[in-house]
Amino acid sequence: MRVNFNLLFYLKKPKNYQTGPVPVYLRITVAGKRAEVATGRECEPSRWNTAAGRASGTKEAVKLLNAFLDNLQAKVYEAHRQMMEESADVTAESLKYRLTGKAERVRYLMEIFEDHNRKMAALVGDEFAPGTLERYITSLSHTRDFLQWKFQINDIDIRKIDHAFITEYEFYLRSVRKCANNTAVKYIKNFGKIIRICLANGWLIANPFINYKAKVKKVDRVFLTEEEIGVMAAKEFAMDRLGQVRDVFLFSCFTGLAYVDVQKLKRSNIAIGIDGEKWIYKNRQKTDTSSRIPLLPTALKILEKYQEHPQCLNQDRLLPVLSNQKMNAYLKEIASLCGIDKELTFHIARHTFATTVTLLNGVPIESVSKMLGHTNIKTTQHYAKILDVKVSEDMKLLRQKFV
Repeated sequence: MRVNFNLLFYLKKPKNYQTGPVPVYLRITVAGKRAEVATGRECEPSRWNTAAGRASGTKEAVKLLNAFLDNLQAKVYEAHRQMMEESADVTAESLKYRLTGKAERVRYLMEIFEDHNRKMAALVGDEFAPGTLERYITSLSHTRDFLQWKFQINDIDIRKIDHAFITEYEFYLRSVRKCANNTAVKYIKNFGKIIRICLANGWLIANPFINYKAKVKKVDRVFLTEEEIGVMAAKEFAMDRLGQVRDVFLFSCFTGLAYVDVQKLKRSNIAIGIDGEKWIYKNRQKTDTSSRIPLLPTALKILEKYQEHPQCLNQDRLLPVLSNQKMNAYLKEIASLCGIDKELTFHIARHTFATTVTLLNGVPIESVSKMLGHTNIKTTQHYAKILDVKVSEDMKLLRQKFV
């Protein structure tokens, strides 16, 4: 494919310039990206024709300068022709390097990916959540393994990343790594950010994702029904630890807070709201968006139960929360003891709040979205279920109008 480019000779006045000859520079522009080349020649500003990009006059020195610039321009066109014949990537920088005889710096995928992750790690807690960094670390590992699996190499020139590379990488994630559809799409999206960095810096000309499309499949999110919440709340456990995990989980069911937000909840996060009742005021760890949640009676009772708990007093926390891994392990045991045939994880509490606790009880989705701390109501719609029982109740009202 032919790549168009533009050349411009111009005078570049040095800093604090006052008088005298000015250096002549050549500017090469390809696809909006520029590269400058010093010609090693000078010209008096009064003799320079900006429109022509040449010196004006009939003196021998002027003729020699213009002849030199003509020759240099011809060399650029010849370098461009050679690169086209070689099917090389033509960029402003690559033309410059071909013209000057210097080797163009090769940029490698893993090097760029690792640099991205180092910078992200430095900003964890400020701009990024630890979980986000973890996903990029895993994505980096998958990309490195793919290079070994497909090409038997440790790294690759970023300019060799094309559409075929993307589709092969996706195939690897699905077949070799056994990633589910949405998991594979997430890793591809992470990889896409690295490609966008390369495009923004001019290290890549064509976007390898231009004709690539991946669709996230809608997942039926698990949540607890009102009956299942009641069974869990009433259950007596032989181990205090199970009861503690159950209480923290139920607190999330009645507040919609994610695990990390419940874990970091402090007494200072509780304040009196506009209605004179206690509310939770907290920025979500994941998105740093504000969540304002009125505390329901069940949630208040759970907080009161643990207000003198040693772990809460020592750590200035409202609830004694175990690690996410332990919480999820205990929740599976709790589900079994309660006869709940669902794969319980802590995040299901957030789904339960969005469906059973709020929407099913007539709370508008806009209010639910605000309490969940979502920036886009479409995100809330992924959590929100239009339950059969809600449809039944709505239709019952409509049916009465037609009696």
